[in-house]
Amino acid sequence: MKRSALHLALCALLFLAACGRGEAPRTQAGEAAPQDVPAAPEVGGRLVEATIGEPSNLIPPLATDSASHEVSELVYVAPLKYDKNINLVPHAAESFEILDDGRLLRFTLRKGIRWTDGTPLTAHDVEFTYKLMVDPKTPTAYAEDFLAVKEFRLTGDYTFEVRYDKPFARALVTWAHAILPRHLLEGQDLLKTPLARKPVGAGPYMLKEWTAGNRLVLVANPDYFEGRAYIDEVVMRIIPDQSTQFMELKSGNLDQINLSPQQYLYQTEGQDWAKDYRKFQYVSSGYTFMAYNLKSPLFSDVRVRRAFLYAIDKDEIVRGVLAGLGIATGGPYKPGTWAFNDKIPANEFDPARARQLLAEAGWTRRTPDGPLVDARGRPFAFTILTNQGNTPRIKSAIIIQSRLAGLGIKVEIRTVEWAAFVKEFVDKGRYDAIILGWNIVQDPDLYDVWHSSKAHPGGLNFVGYKNRELDELLERARRMLDQKKRKPLYDRLQEILHEDQPYCFLYVPMALPMVHARVQGIEPAPAGISYNFIRWWIPKASQGPELTQ
Repeated sequence: MKRSALHLALCALLFLAACGRGEAPRTQAGEAAPQDVPAAPEVGGRLVEATIGEPSNLIPPLATDSASHEVSELVYVAPLKYDKNINLVPHAAESFEILDDGRLLRFTLRKGIRWTDGTPLTAHDVEFTYKLMVDPKTPTAYAEDFLAVKEFRLTGDYTFEVRYDKPFARALVTWAHAILPRHLLEGQDLLKTPLARKPVGAGPYMLKEWTAGNRLVLVANPDYFEGRAYIDEVVMRIIPDQSTQFMELKSGNLDQINLSPQQYLYQTEGQDWAKDYRKFQYVSSGYTFMAYNLKSPLFSDVRVRRAFLYAIDKDEIVRGVLAGLGIATGGPYKPGTWAFNDKIPANEFDPARARQLLAEAGWTRRTPDGPLVDARGRPFAFTILTNQGNTPRIKSAIIIQSRLAGLGIKVEIRTVEWAAFVKEFVDKGRYDAIILGWNIVQDPDLYDVWHSSKAHPGGLNFVGYKNRELDELLERARRMLDQKKRKPLYDRLQEILHEDQPYCFLYVPMALPMVHARVQGIEPAPAGISYNFIRWWIPKASQGPELTQ
């Protein structure tokens, strides 16, 4: 379950969250609640859900994977958070002010918030987090927003102000990042701290247990300042295969999963399913793409990358992989949102054009059915890498493999367990091409993913893409507050990405969560279904026995 669209996190699961403003999820089945549901919420019970990927690190600045952030968002708090309508509102902050045309932010934190070890959370923790994020020794991909701050100043134990030298579009978003505990992390090596696996936060849940490769168990924080979460325990079972997850759901061992399109359309229909489960459908805030290693001689020529754009039928992928429950896309923004450039075609399938571009780049077939070779007779062959257990990505790779085979290109497909996939291959640039997904965050600034300065090992610009004009657009757009002035810059940014094709953008899927009908309090909204997770509840009559190993 992805609980916020805050982080630009690599999606091990694409278990994505918020849909666009005004576009609330639709309940497709299970409208009827269990009989004799109490009128008022009841405390207790356990919710068991599945996750494909295991967290890599529970120190939020160090993690770029969604599995880690999914846990962290229940453990930590931030000054601000997104509400059900995807507006930034106070969280650990009691209030905030925007002054001097956006150049000055003033925050007042709530008194009485405590870390789960009993220590008060204060503005000194926020200051520590800020200093940690701007410290060049901190191995984080998220420093850039904090580096835009000209001055951070404590004005009291529970107050601070932030000044910018010029307007910064992501100023408020910056302060929706997790606050870290100064009294526990100060002076520690973040790469070796035990808090990476045993975090101390101030959020609605505390990590009770982490059994590697098996599960994580979180328990409600009785001292949470917004009020104790209704559900006592959240169990995240690590099941790195969607088909196995579905079998576990059918066996009654899971309360929630994210369905595949085939499961949604064909395997969860009928009265029994409608009685026991509710399923939802909405356009996810994320997209899937195939990215190229731009250091590889196979993909250093833009004509080859453009040829692949014409060789791949994205509509075929949406039909074959998503059963139509998705949208082909040509860029990194959600269709229908203000930043999306609707002038860029979503699908440009044209095999003849693909062959022409490959020939211009020096790749030809010497016989009609022979392999595609260069001038020295070397065949065009490469491997698509993706994460184990993610069926839509694997199926997308198979369709792409078939289309490229028609051009004489030999494609191998390899899947790797998520943690190793990120650490050993993505971060280290050890791949030819990969199929992955990004969350689409609310502000369209993509500095961390596309700016040249982020093209380094462990950076989010892992393909190594560098374009001077695009860098300038990113730098200018993030300093503007006026949406109308930002729009042309982001339109041009998408044109550049379309021209250069460092990614082949594939599709935006539908989010298809299914939740057991015994779980109450789910209120679909523009932010999806999980924004009010701490107010989900289970009637005592349905809470069930204790969890066993």
